[in-house]
Amino acid sequence: MAHVLEVRGLQARYGATQVLHGIDFAVEEGGITTILGANGAGKTTLLRAVCGMVKTQGEIRFDGTRIEGRATESIVRLGVAHVPDGRGTFVNLSVEENLRLGACTRHDKAEVALDFERMYGHFPRLKERRRQQAGTLSGGEQQMLAVSRALMLRPRLLLLDEPSFGLAPIIVQELFEIFRVINQRDRVSMLLVEQNASLALKLADHAYLLETGRVVVSGSAEAIRSDEAVRRSYLGY
Repeated sequence: MAHVLEVRGLQARYGATQVLHGIDFAVEEGGITTILGANGAGKTTLLRAVCGMVKTQGEIRFDGTRIEGRATESIVRLGVAHVPDGRGTFVNLSVEENLRLGACTRHDKAEVALDFERMYGHFPRLKERRRQQAGTLSGGEQQMLAVSRALMLRPRLLLLDEPSFGLAPIIVQELFEIFRVINQRDRVSMLLVEQNASLALKLADHAYLLETGRVVVSGSAEAIRSDEAVRRSYLGY
């Protein structure tokens, strides 16, 4: 199967501190790949590296085209959307204004209007609160808004950084089920960084386990989920 994202020999650093050490991974077209690991393993840095937000070495190909060294806004325009940790909503703007910002690079007004309704279909609570300031939403609603704003770009690849963090279990289950629907119905490929390894492995097709900036285990999500030694040694469940 073709890959929408291919990364080879990826290194990343903050100043003199190297965080990623020659990582190889890929995301299949229409697939979901999860990156697992403990805090400090380099998961968030990996997503930032794909987006051009940190200094990198190595090769990053999106849809066959090398994108390392490009400006972040250029990568976004290619169809890569990033939902960062901490959600990153514009708290002083309304729900509707946040969504409109997500579509700011688009010029197909009729399709943008349809996508508003599509997002409200995925997340009915956002429609109820569309004129409400984002900063007054609950944590779960803010995460829904962050995901919806990213999807308003109509991305081919969605990067998700710890989407379950700080949310009630029932909200997390709802959110991950919507990820599954978006992936299957809209064919949006996903690269998911997630602390909840059990949940991530149920959603994903492939998985990579990071430890101190290196891949220590990789394979199908199903194989890793069923490997008791890996679960006990690295995933803690």
